Amino acid sequence: MDHGPIIAQQAVPIYPDDTVETLEARVHETEHQLFPATLRKVLSQRMEKEKTKMKRALISVSDKTNLVDFAKGLTENGYEIVSTGGTKKALDEAGIKTISVEEVTNFPEILDGRVKTLNPYIHGGLLAKRNDPEHMTTLEKLNIKPIDLVCVNLYPFKQTIEKPDVTREEAIENIDIGGPSLLRAASKNYQDVTVVTDKADYDLVLKEIAENGNTTLETRAKLAAKVFRATAAYDAIIANYLTKQVGLEDPEKLTLTYDLKEKMRYGENSHQKAWLYEDAIPKRFSILQAHQLHGKKLSYNNIKDADEALRCIREFQDEPTVVAMKHMNPCGIGRGDSLEEAWDRAYEADSVSIFGGVIALNRKVDLATAEKMHKIFLEIIIAPGFDDDALEILEKKKNVRLLELDFDKENEPTRPEVVSVMGGILQQEQDTLVENTNDWKVVTKAQPTAAQLKTMMFALKAVKHTKSNAIVVANDERTLGVGAGQPNRIDSAKIAINHAGDAIDDRAVLSSDAFFPFNDCVEYAAKHGIKAIVQPGGSIRDKDSIEMADKYGVAMVFTGYRHFRH
Repeated sequence: MDHGPIIAQQAVPIYPDDTVETLEARVHETEHQLFPATLRKVLSQRMEKEKTKMKRALISVSDKTNLVDFAKGLTENGYEIVSTGGTKKALDEAGIKTISVEEVTNFPEILDGRVKTLNPYIHGGLLAKRNDPEHMTTLEKLNIKPIDLVCVNLYPFKQTIEKPDVTREEAIENIDIGGPSLLRAASKNYQDVTVVTDKADYDLVLKEIAENGNTTLETRAKLAAKVFRATAAYDAIIANYLTKQVGLEDPEKLTLTYDLKEKMRYGENSHQKAWLYEDAIPKRFSILQAHQLHGKKLSYNNIKDADEALRCIREFQDEPTVVAMKHMNPCGIGRGDSLEEAWDRAYEADSVSIFGGVIALNRKVDLATAEKMHKIFLEIIIAPGFDDDALEILEKKKNVRLLELDFDKENEPTRPEVVSVMGGILQQEQDTLVENTNDWKVVTKAQPTAAQLKTMMFALKAVKHTKSNAIVVANDERTLGVGAGQPNRIDSAKIAINHAGDAIDDRAVLSSDAFFPFNDCVEYAAKHGIKAIVQPGGSIRDKDSIEMADKYGVAMVFTGYRHFRH
């Protein structure tokens, strides 16, 4: 038996010559026409009702950029707006009608605003599954209205802790609790709820709502994933700040977060994909903070070389210095009374390898230095500034990248460096040890002169930024030869000494990044004119090296610290 209200009906005529069979056939024919027509009408009415049904959005943002336009777009598409505090005030002043959170929760904001949205009338409306009859019955029973869209961005914790004199109390007050809870709840229920935390997504959301009455499931899934990335990063910054505040160096969980700066054309090689991410709390003395004045985009390898050039030039502050970096090794370091003189000496150190190199200068580039650099092909020039006429000269080279960076920040505290290994990462402090000649130990009969000690310090700073096994030969003006990355130390010594060649005189010294395992390096150096050696010491065969140095009258000092650069 059919039951329920009559939705549609249509008369079926009975003819005099009808039989039961013909009448039944006519009834079925009428049913087959009436049923789909009625179904279309009913569904159409329901869809229209659903379309015109008022939806609800909850908006609470600290960054109010484009807020008014976004909220206006929602109201024009049938949304009512629930809002809080400063967001509600901004929308009300713009003439956009809003409902306060207190009206929804029937509970006032308390504890200076620390608690306002943490309420079942909010989170029930977010987390209820629309296709679950039990969930929807519960909402109806408790008079909880579903929330269809959440737009929230968080308290500016990162911006707060970047302030120079921020107090811990101020930082704590800028830890958002309700915001992440709203975002996470909405994201968990992305099947039914649209969640927006980035103002860059406002236009996409409005466009889809205007065209379809709602965002697509695919868009909601992408926005939800974006939210969890954002809240994870937010929590990581807070975790790192508080961990540092309590002085813990080795937490059981390492929370790192970086922001995508750009997708690169390729990595070390053209078949490798690569992306550049920047620390969420940017370091000001960094290649990523440099202002590019000229040239094409930096490549993956450019950034690595430029970073190493900055690390190296940071060692030299007292006088004009030029570092030429090539494939992560210094091919020449020169210093002088002027920047031009420093350039001449860096160039003389290795006039072949410097071609296509990365140049870091610790003084503003003047015209005379620029004219000399302009004569050869260079990949990158990094400096604290460029005189106008120097810039004009260098910009004539289409492909050279000119980068300007604030060198006043070179002494800012460094952060641990991280390198990846298969299955994990290694983290360590940067090698920013400041050597002091007063702490060095002379281990030979020959005593180094004051001039030799000064040159040893120069050579030691250079060897710190050379791939191990590293040997650097230098005089008081420039590097003379660099031996880098060889499987054994004697080969590195031979490369450095042979490259220095006839430039070795009484001023030349040899620096090693680690101890000599045998006395062969000392002997080879002494036979080629080296009169002074600086090395960490610490080998079980140190005595052999000392005896060899005494045999040739070479002055040798132990620093006590090695400087491997893998």
